[in-house]
Amino acid sequence: MTPRERLIVALDLPTVEAAEGVVARIGGAASFYKIGYQLIPVGGLDLARRLSAAGNKVFLDFKFHDIGATVERGTASVARLGADFLTVHAEPDVLKGAVAGRGRDPRLKILAVTVLTSLDQTALARIGLTTPIEDLVLRRAEMAAEAGADGVVASAREAAAIRARFGGALLIVTPGVRPKGAGVDDQKRVATPAEAIGAGADYLVVGRPVVEAADPQAAAKAIVADIAGVRGDGAG
Repeated sequence: MTPRERLIVALDLPTVEAAEGVVARIGGAASFYKIGYQLIPVGGLDLARRLSAAGNKVFLDFKFHDIGATVERGTASVARLGADFLTVHAEPDVLKGAVAGRGRDPRLKILAVTVLTSLDQTALARIGLTTPIEDLVLRRAEMAAEAGADGVVASAREAAAIRARFGGALLIVTPGVRPKGAGVDDQKRVATPAEAIGAGADYLVVGRPVVEAADPQAAAKAIVADIAGVRGDGAG
């Protein structure tokens, strides 16, 4: 896997046309795109099919959270889209359903969302969760591994602990990544690309610093160069 393949550009944009415009401007600087709630109701699934048909990888950030049987059926439907990553909440019944729904699809990877990078310990306490964030993330990663999921979504701050506990058994996909000098926006637990890769992340999800850049291709290339600098495996 090259550094370019480790960058996932989040197409968190209001229209499919805007998303396609960003993809065109990025060109060959990226090949992996995330589609989430903002695009899903306005044609995001058709866009996912087109991106996949054009040779790109697709991350469907659905964050499924329902009874296991419902998640199983939803995941089976997603598998027919030809996606690469699908997010679900890190709860045993949800994870079991998603893994069953994925079946033997060799392409679709199930990722368990641990703790959103927009949350910190204070925010968790407001909803009654007093477990330290790292402990909570590790427990949810254990649930993912036990259920047969392929990886987790976790901040760079917990990536090293996950890697130490699970080695290469779980993929680590890290959002909340901000290049040096970029604003943190609504994120709380953030890291630079180099910090995230250095902590053990396999993939970085980057949205606004790329899609809102004056030159999205240059922004994507700069992040890929940061990844290559840490891994020492070239920026191809």
